[in-house]
Formats: sequence, structure tokens, C-alpha cells
Amino acid sequence: MKVWIDQDLCTGDGLCEELAPDVFFGSDDGLFYVKESQEQFGDERLFDGAANPAGAEGMARVPEGQLEAVIEAAEECPGECIFLEM
Repeated sequence: MKVWIDQDLCTGDGLCEELAPDVFFGSDDGLFYVKESQEQFGDERLFDGAANPAGAEGMARVPEGQLEAVIEAAEECPGECIFLEM
């Protein structure tokens, strides 16, 4: 399962980071992004806490054990900007 955020819809509420801090984080621009790092996901890409590219190009894998929290974040997001893909 993969997840991404549409920053055009993001309200900057931060509920996603509160529910799944291993997957989402807020940036200096007031918007939220997904993160993917080698340490967490075993991927060769390492973003050192910086955002993946915005939108669907910034898609990240949902780490093991985090799927329920990510689904809850998507359901509770006031901007309805979190998207999950198989």
C-alpha cells in the first residue's frame, strides 16, 4: 500500500502527523507531506527528514504496522487530501 498527499487540498491541520508521525510530517510551508527513508522503509532513497516531492510523485510506502493509522488519518483529514493506492 502506498500513500500520498495532494498539497493543493491540504489545510495544514496536522492531524495526519498526530495519528501517524512515522509517515507524515509538516513542512515550513505549513503543509504536510509523506516521508520515506531508508531506515524506516528499506528504500535506497533517503530524504533526511525532507519532503518527498509534492503530490503523487511523492508517494511513499506505508510501513508495516502503520496501515490502520494511515487509513484513520485519511478518513479524518479535514482537507480530504490523503490518498492511498495499492
